[in-house]
Amino acid sequence: MDWTFLPGKTYAIIGARSGSKNVPQKNIYNIHGFPLLAYSIAAGILTPEIERVLVSTNSKQFKAVAEQFGGEVPFLRPDELATDTSTDRDFIVHTLETLQKQEGGIPEYLVFLRPTSPLRDPKKISEALAYFKEMPEATGLRSAHVTNIIPQKLFHLDGKFFKGLFPHDTRSEYHGLPRQSFPVSYKPDGYIDILKTKTILESKESMYGDSILAFLTPDTGDIDVISDVEYVHAVLESGDWDVYEYLRNNYASLQSAS
Repeated sequence: MDWTFLPGKTYAIIGARSGSKNVPQKNIYNIHGFPLLAYSIAAGILTPEIERVLVSTNSKQFKAVAEQFGGEVPFLRPDELATDTSTDRDFIVHTLETLQKQEGGIPEYLVFLRPTSPLRDPKKISEALAYFKEMPEATGLRSAHVTNIIPQKLFHLDGKFFKGLFPHDTRSEYHGLPRQSFPVSYKPDGYIDILKTKTILESKESMYGDSILAFLTPDTGDIDVISDVEYVHAVLESGDWDVYEYLRNNYASLQSAS
């Protein structure tokens, strides 16, 4: 395929397949009166540098919800790209291919907003975009937060026996050393990823390329299980969140009891 890149153009992309098992219909689950998906759409809309907020879904129901809250769903994702084993890269490449065919061009940058992270600050997204664009050597950006998990202290099972995860560490019983013996670990989260479309299309497997820029974010919690939903409800109750206020001010008629 011949690609036409639109220099400087920045779109948000949100993946929202149906079929979640841990939290049924997770992407439209009621979070403080609004569907989970709406929070990521609002975060994209409230970020001035983002020109369009695209949603990739295989569900007509999710499409309707996304469009109610200002997201664009110009086409549906094929079901074969919405399975438990489908990768993020699969639907992102499908989005780019379809944009090229239907609109004749694709953006230079994609801001990947996972709907499982509703507690975002749009100013933080703007900060990440500015930082990334100042670093031309970066091929992608991933957000992450400090974690107390030390991977060097974990085991895997080898038959009936524990084995360390880092066999090349020559220190005797390195997994028992004090935590200060190891570097700080960072856990990737769904707050924000930034992708260069050229990087994606020049690789058959990678989305981020070889030089992933680090962007540190607060641990606002990703929603994977029901207890995560309860945590987010509590956080929204206790603080000012621009995204939530935007939804309340603009979509009060769609708000439901949480």
